Amino acid sequence: QVQLVESGGGLVQAGASLRLSCAASGRAFSLYTMGWFRQAPGKEREFVARISRSGDLTQYADSVKGRFTISRDNAKNTVYLQMNSLKPKDTAVFRCAAKMAPYWEVSRIPTSYDYWGQGTQVTVSS
Repeated sequence: QVQLVESGGGLVQAGASLRLSCAASGRAFSLYTMGWFRQAPGKEREFVARISRSGDLTQYADSVKGRFTISRDNAKNTVYLQMNSLKPKDTAVFRCAAKMAPYWEVSRIPTSYDYWGQGTQVTVSS
């Protein structure tokens, strides 16, 4: 098993940047495909990005492509989400997720992931 803790959220103005971190505890972090999701009040959980075990493969939702970058540092057991040019529509609770499986066995669907952090709030003002 792995435990995930997000950090780095906050209140910013439109156009600002934030970097979210997801720290994992437990062994074999490098065996997990990792993802980021977000959920705004009254809306469904939305896929944001995913990254392969080694970090060589990534995928992004169309709504964040070109603005967000997912990365990982397996030596630090941490996955990151760099968010630039933030928009009010980005306001949500962001959660990281993990699945001990290779990239090709993990999808954009939330139920594909086994482990979840509690989330960090990102609020972007107009």
